Amino acid sequence: MNEAPLGLLFSILVVLIFLSAFFSGSETGMMTLNRYRLKHLQKQRHRGAMRAGKLLARPDRLIGLILIGNNLVNIFASAIATIIAIRLWGDAGVYIATGALTLVILIFGEITPKTYAALHPERVAFPTSLILLPLMKIMYPLVALVNYITNGIMRLFGIDPAKHNDSHISADELRTIVTDASQHIPARHRELLLNILDLEHVSVDDIMVPRSEVYGIDLDDSDEEILLRIQTSAHTRLPVWRDDINNIVGVLHMRNISRVIQKDGLDRAALEREMDKPYFIPEITPLHTQLMNFQKKKMPLAVVVDEYGEVMGLVALEDILEEIVGEFTSNFAETTESILLQRDGTYIIDGTTNIRDINKSLNWNLPTDGPKTLSGLMLETLESFPDGHAGLTIGDYRLEILALQGNVVQSARAQLAT
Repeated sequence: MNEAPLGLLFSILVVLIFLSAFFSGSETGMMTLNRYRLKHLQKQRHRGAMRAGKLLARPDRLIGLILIGNNLVNIFASAIATIIAIRLWGDAGVYIATGALTLVILIFGEITPKTYAALHPERVAFPTSLILLPLMKIMYPLVALVNYITNGIMRLFGIDPAKHNDSHISADELRTIVTDASQHIPARHRELLLNILDLEHVSVDDIMVPRSEVYGIDLDDSDEEILLRIQTSAHTRLPVWRDDINNIVGVLHMRNISRVIQKDGLDRAALEREMDKPYFIPEITPLHTQLMNFQKKKMPLAVVVDEYGEVMGLVALEDILEEIVGEFTSNFAETTESILLQRDGTYIIDGTTNIRDINKSLNWNLPTDGPKTLSGLMLETLESFPDGHAGLTIGDYRLEILALQGNVVQSARAQLAT
């Protein structure tokens, strides 16, 4: 080698630097591949993705192969550069070769290829897998020996390389992925996906119709009153109770009304016969769980009860769907009527309005981990029942009681605190 022409030595050195760049770039490209896109491409039978997937199935072996190749190439390049430098500058060439080769490998063999591979991992990983896969088979004995030694050292520190975590993500991480994919997912679709992910953080008591607003039939009422309730109902299902709402005995579907109302009036026996059994659920049931329960039981209406069995309200399948796709026209109109914008920029809000509805309508962040209505939130914050108008600040919002009836705030003025 000492007698080889300088031209040949320079050519070998250039090839070795190119190989160094190949191994460095392939390492970064392989390790920065999007695992979920890789799985998608594998399902599409993309050849490059399938080759890369085989290599990444054992990342310890892949890293071992790349580092063995990279180190062999760099050491060989160092020897060639030293020979060239000594023949050109004598003994001083050793120092020149060390400095010059370090700079060349750093720029052309490490930083440049790794930066490019990090920015375009698929462009690097898929083509290089054509070489790495057969090279793995050729160098497998050496790779296996090196991995055996390194894995043994890792086990001394309590790490088992065979039990690597294969890209599992949590709901919060998935939420971040969906949020960051704004350029690839339409805004409306992204909103739906995020709403679905948020179902697990919301329970039925957050969206239920409170018992004070439940519209239903009391069997203790007269026939005329029951008929009037049926005729003026805007709902397809009505809860039926006897004496008190805590004693719900069934649910009447409006499609069965023709069997309940006869020519001579209400047929009470038919009414009780046509009722479905009530479906009771705990108030702490997460929405995603309740959505699946509705599907399993084929029952789109549930009675929400607390830990003592007291009826808290009603929740329907429609209410959960609204959490995903947004408010339907009827509910949106009700919310609009309960939140009125004033000329001075403040809002007059009905005290019974759900806090989550206020936050959605105004894009506010009133706390939702306590009381569910604005009245409850204000009274809990005041820790008392005020005699007249009272003002308070909750977070970034200024609230003022305008009307108080009994222990319930009827209306309040709300605005951002200045």
